[in-house]
Amino acid sequence: MDNVRLSGCLLDLIHTNVCGPLNTPARGGYSYFITFTDDHSRYGYVYLMRYKYEAFGRFKVYKHEVENQIGHKIKTLRSDRGGEYLSGEFIDYLIENGMLSQWTPSGTPRLNGMAERRNRTLLDMV
Repeated sequence: MDNVRLSGCLLDLIHTNVCGPLNTPARGGYSYFITFTDDHSRYGYVYLMRYKYEAFGRFKVYKHEVENQIGHKIKTLRSDRGGEYLSGEFIDYLIENGMLSQWTPSGTPRLNGMAERRNRTLLDMV
């Protein structure tokens, strides 16, 4: 499933996931990280976080940077049903910015396989 591209253009579909808490926090007290991976290019970003609730702020930074650099807008954000993605503030932001949200069913990490695989690769490196 990881090798199947679902999108035809950059930023059509972004896979995201939060990982943590890490067994040993990174320098600066970072216990979590969030990944964003473009489905079309497989290019990914990683942001360190001290707390899960920082996910929304990291997404806004990511969105601003990639849309500015690429000149396209994010169309769809795919995530698990983690609470960090389900806040009213996060959902309202997606709607206000014309983005669709795709939430994978609880207990089915394989349906968000690209994000899960990226996290596993990063954890193996640490």
